[in-house]
Amino acid sequence: MKINEIRDMSTEELQVKLADLKKELFNLRFQHATNQLDNPMRISATKKDIARVNTVIREKELGSRQ
Repeated sequence: MKINEIRDMSTEELQVKLADLKKELFNLRFQHATNQLDNPMRISATKKDIARVNTVIREKELGSRQ
């Protein structure tokens, strides 16, 4: 995911996207534990996407307080 795509989303959309990414990360970890994961790099990519979404959510919180 690109940061510009994330910044264009509303706060509600970001919360939904964050929940989806966390579910995906859980599923990837489960697949990794059972040796069914084809591409282990997807775990780190998903973690980075979660961090990006959290960063944008926090930016929007700080921007609305000022």
